[in-house]
Amino acid sequence: MQVYAALTSGGKDSVLSIQLALDAGLDIGYIVCVRPDNPDSYMFHSSNLDAVRLIAERGRMEYIEITTHGKKEEELVDLEKGLSLLPIEGIVAGAIQSKYQYDRVSTIAGRLGLSVFTPLWQKDPEWIMDEVVRRLDAIIVVCAADGLGEEMLGTHIDAGVVERLKQISAKNRIHIAGEGGEYETLAINAPFYSTPIRWSGEMRRVYTGRSELILNGLW
Repeated sequence: MQVYAALTSGGKDSVLSIQLALDAGLDIGYIVCVRPDNPDSYMFHSSNLDAVRLIAERGRMEYIEITTHGKKEEELVDLEKGLSLLPIEGIVAGAIQSKYQYDRVSTIAGRLGLSVFTPLWQKDPEWIMDEVVRRLDAIIVVCAADGLGEEMLGTHIDAGVVERLKQISAKNRIHIAGEGGEYETLAINAPFYSTPIRWSGEMRRVYTGRSELILNGLW
Protein backbone atom coordinates (compact mmCIF):
# COMPACT_ATOMS: atom_id res chain seq x y z
CA MET A 1 0.00 0.00 0.00
CA GLN A 2 1.22 3.49 -0.80
CA VAL A 3 2.24 5.59 2.19
CA TYR A 4 1.16 9.23 2.44
CA ALA A 5 2.36 12.19 4.47
CA ALA A 6 -0.30 14.68 5.60
CA LEU A 7 0.53 18.38 5.75
CA THR A 8 -1.16 20.01 8.71
CA SER A 9 -1.00 22.91 11.11
CA GLY A 10 -3.68 21.26 13.22
CA GLY A 11 -6.48 23.31 11.67
CA LYS A 12 -9.90 22.02 10.68
CA ASP A 13 -9.30 21.82 6.92
CA SER A 14 -6.14 19.73 7.04
CA VAL A 15 -7.43 17.52 9.87
CA LEU A 16 -10.71 16.95 8.03
CA SER A 17 -8.67 16.06 4.93
CA ILE A 18 -6.70 13.52 6.97
CA GLN A 19 -9.93 11.98 8.20
CA LEU A 20 -11.34 11.80 4.66
CA ALA A 21 -8.08 10.25 3.45
CA LEU A 22 -8.27 7.58 6.13
CA ASP A 23 -11.92 6.97 5.30
CA ALA A 24 -10.87 6.45 1.67
CA GLY A 25 -8.40 3.78 2.75
CA LEU A 26 -5.17 5.76 2.40
CA ASP A 27 -2.25 4.81 4.62
CA ILE A 28 -1.01 7.97 6.33
CA GLY A 29 2.32 7.19 7.91
CA TYR A 30 3.47 10.73 8.63
CA ILE A 31 2.04 14.00 9.82
CA VAL A 32 4.19 16.90 8.62
CA CYS A 33 4.10 20.26 10.34
CA VAL A 34 5.96 23.23 8.86
CA ARG A 35 6.93 25.66 11.60
CA PRO A 36 7.59 29.15 10.18
CA ASP A 37 9.51 31.85 12.03
CA ASN A 38 7.37 34.38 10.19
CA PRO A 39 3.78 34.60 11.57
CA ASP A 40 2.73 36.15 8.25
CA SER A 41 3.85 33.17 6.16
CA TYR A 42 2.06 32.89 2.81
CA MET A 43 1.68 29.12 3.13
CA PHE A 44 1.76 28.04 6.75
CA HIS A 45 -0.01 28.89 9.99
CA SER A 46 2.01 29.52 13.15
CA SER A 47 -0.59 29.36 15.94
CA ASN A 48 -0.56 26.51 18.51
CA LEU A 49 1.67 24.27 16.41
CA ASP A 50 2.73 22.26 19.47
CA ALA A 51 -0.64 20.53 19.15
CA VAL A 52 0.36 18.85 15.89
CA ARG A 53 2.76 16.45 17.59
CA LEU A 54 -0.12 15.39 19.85
CA ILE A 55 -2.38 14.88 16.83
CA ALA A 56 0.24 12.59 15.29
CA GLU A 57 0.51 10.61 18.53
CA ARG A 58 -3.25 10.23 18.79
CA GLY A 59 -3.42 9.05 15.19
CA ARG A 60 -0.46 6.67 15.61
CA MET A 61 1.46 8.47 12.89
CA GLU A 62 5.07 9.61 12.87
CA TYR A 63 5.50 13.33 13.52
CA ILE A 64 7.80 15.26 11.19
CA GLU A 65 8.60 18.93 11.77
CA ILE A 66 10.11 21.16 9.07
CA THR A 67 11.43 24.54 10.17
CA THR A 68 11.53 27.53 7.83
CA HIS A 69 12.12 31.27 8.00
CA GLY A 70 8.70 31.62 6.41
CA LYS A 71 9.81 33.85 3.55
CA LYS A 72 7.65 33.72 0.44
CA GLU A 73 8.74 30.96 -1.97
CA GLU A 74 11.84 30.12 0.14
CA GLU A 75 9.59 28.29 2.61
CA LEU A 76 8.52 26.03 -0.24
CA VAL A 77 12.13 24.99 -0.79
CA ASP A 78 12.28 23.94 2.86
CA LEU A 79 9.03 21.98 2.47
CA GLU A 80 10.26 20.16 -0.62
CA LYS A 81 13.57 19.28 1.01
CA GLY A 82 11.79 17.87 4.06
CA LEU A 83 9.35 15.81 2.01
CA SER A 84 12.13 14.46 -0.20
CA LEU A 85 13.62 12.68 2.84
CA LEU A 86 10.47 10.68 3.58
CA PRO A 87 9.72 7.18 2.18
CA ILE A 88 6.31 8.19 0.82
CA GLU A 89 4.33 7.93 -2.40
CA GLY A 90 1.85 10.76 -1.81
CA ILE A 91 0.81 13.77 0.25
CA VAL A 92 -2.50 14.93 1.74
CA ALA A 93 -3.33 18.65 1.93
CA GLY A 94 -6.32 20.68 3.05
CA ALA A 95 -6.44 23.26 0.27
CA ILE A 96 -9.94 24.56 -0.48
CA GLN A 97 -9.75 27.45 -2.95
CA SER A 98 -6.26 28.91 -2.62
CA LYS A 99 -4.71 28.44 -6.05
CA TYR A 100 -1.41 29.67 -4.60
CA GLN A 101 -1.37 26.83 -2.07
CA TYR A 102 -2.75 24.16 -4.39
CA ASP A 103 -0.40 24.94 -7.28
CA ARG A 104 2.70 24.98 -5.13
CA VAL A 105 1.92 21.76 -3.30
CA SER A 106 1.12 20.11 -6.64
CA THR A 107 4.35 21.39 -8.18
CA ILE A 108 6.45 20.04 -5.31
CA ALA A 109 4.63 16.71 -5.51
CA GLY A 110 5.24 16.55 -9.25
CA ARG A 111 8.96 17.12 -8.85
CA LEU A 112 9.16 14.42 -6.17
CA GLY A 113 7.00 11.97 -8.10
CA LEU A 114 4.27 12.00 -5.45
CA SER A 115 0.50 11.78 -5.83
CA VAL A 116 -1.68 14.44 -4.16
CA PHE A 117 -4.92 13.92 -2.24
CA THR A 118 -6.87 17.14 -1.65
CA PRO A 119 -10.43 16.08 -0.80
CA LEU A 120 -11.65 19.63 -0.04
CA TRP A 121 -10.35 21.25 -3.23
CA GLN A 122 -13.05 23.50 -4.74
CA LYS A 123 -15.75 21.93 -2.60
CA ASP A 124 -18.75 24.02 -1.48
CA PRO A 125 -17.68 25.93 1.68
CA GLU A 126 -21.04 25.22 3.30
CA TRP A 127 -20.53 21.48 2.78
CA ILE A 128 -17.05 21.74 4.28
CA MET A 129 -18.34 23.56 7.34
CA ASP A 130 -21.15 21.03 7.76
CA GLU A 131 -18.53 18.26 7.70
CA VAL A 132 -16.42 20.12 10.26
CA VAL A 133 -19.43 20.39 12.57
CA ARG A 134 -20.37 16.75 12.01
CA ARG A 135 -16.92 15.14 12.17
CA LEU A 136 -14.62 17.36 14.25
CA ASP A 137 -14.38 19.37 17.42
CA ALA A 138 -12.56 22.49 16.23
CA ILE A 139 -12.08 25.79 18.02
CA ILE A 140 -11.24 29.23 16.67
CA VAL A 141 -7.73 30.31 17.73
CA VAL A 142 -7.10 33.34 15.49
CA CYS A 143 -9.45 36.09 14.33
CA ALA A 144 -8.16 38.42 11.63
CA ALA A 145 -11.10 39.97 9.77
CA ASP A 146 -13.77 42.60 10.29
CA GLY A 147 -16.70 41.13 12.15
CA LEU A 148 -14.63 38.46 13.89
CA GLY A 149 -13.96 39.88 17.32
CA GLU A 150 -11.84 38.65 20.19
CA GLU A 151 -14.97 37.21 21.79
CA MET A 152 -14.94 34.44 19.16
CA LEU A 153 -11.58 33.08 20.32
CA GLY A 154 -11.98 29.64 21.82
CA THR A 155 -15.41 29.17 20.26
CA HIS A 156 -16.21 25.60 19.26
CA ILE A 157 -17.42 25.50 15.67
CA ASP A 158 -20.99 24.25 15.75
CA ALA A 159 -24.07 24.94 13.63
CA GLY A 160 -24.69 28.22 15.45
CA VAL A 161 -21.15 29.46 14.80
CA VAL A 162 -21.44 28.51 11.13
CA GLU A 163 -24.66 30.51 10.89
CA ARG A 164 -22.91 33.47 12.49
CA LEU A 165 -20.04 33.17 10.01
CA LYS A 166 -22.58 33.25 7.18
CA GLN A 167 -24.09 36.43 8.57
CA ILE A 168 -20.66 38.05 8.90
CA SER A 169 -19.84 36.91 5.36
CA ALA A 170 -23.00 38.54 3.99
CA LYS A 171 -21.92 41.84 5.53
CA ASN A 172 -18.13 41.76 5.26
CA ARG A 173 -17.55 39.26 2.44
CA ILE A 174 -15.41 36.86 4.44
CA HIS A 175 -14.96 33.26 3.36
CA ILE A 176 -17.03 31.21 5.81
CA ALA A 177 -14.35 28.49 5.93
CA GLY A 178 -11.62 31.06 6.58
CA GLU A 179 -9.82 30.31 3.33
CA GLY A 180 -8.71 33.93 3.02
CA GLY A 181 -7.01 33.88 6.42
CA GLU A 182 -9.99 35.48 8.14
CA TYR A 183 -9.64 33.06 11.02
CA GLU A 184 -7.63 30.00 12.03
CA THR A 185 -8.67 26.93 13.96
CA LEU A 186 -7.36 23.99 15.94
CA ALA A 187 -9.04 20.60 15.66
CA ILE A 188 -8.99 19.28 19.21
CA ASN A 189 -10.78 16.05 18.33
CA ALA A 190 -11.52 13.91 15.28
CA PRO A 191 -12.57 10.29 14.71
CA PHE A 192 -8.96 9.21 14.22
CA TYR A 193 -7.78 10.76 17.52
CA SER A 194 -7.44 8.22 20.32
CA THR A 195 -8.33 10.96 22.83
CA PRO A 196 -9.11 14.70 22.52
CA ILE A 197 -6.42 17.33 22.94
CA ARG A 198 -6.58 19.20 26.22
CA TRP A 199 -4.70 22.09 27.80
CA SER A 200 -4.11 23.59 31.22
CA GLY A 201 -4.08 27.32 30.43
CA GLU A 202 -4.86 30.01 27.90
CA MET A 203 -3.40 33.37 26.94
CA ARG A 204 -4.87 35.96 24.61
CA ARG A 205 -2.91 38.35 22.43
CA VAL A 206 -4.52 41.23 20.57
CA TYR A 207 -2.73 42.97 17.71
CA THR A 208 -3.93 45.51 15.18
CA GLY A 209 -6.50 43.62 13.13
CA ARG A 210 -5.65 40.25 14.70
CA SER A 211 -6.35 38.41 17.94
CA GLU A 212 -4.92 35.06 18.96
CA LEU A 213 -5.65 32.41 21.57
CA ILE A 214 -2.54 30.60 22.76
CA LEU A 215 -3.08 27.27 24.48
CA ASN A 216 -0.57 26.38 27.18
CA GLY A 217 0.17 23.02 28.75
CA LEU A 218 -1.16 20.98 25.85
CA TRP A 219 -1.60 17.28 26.56
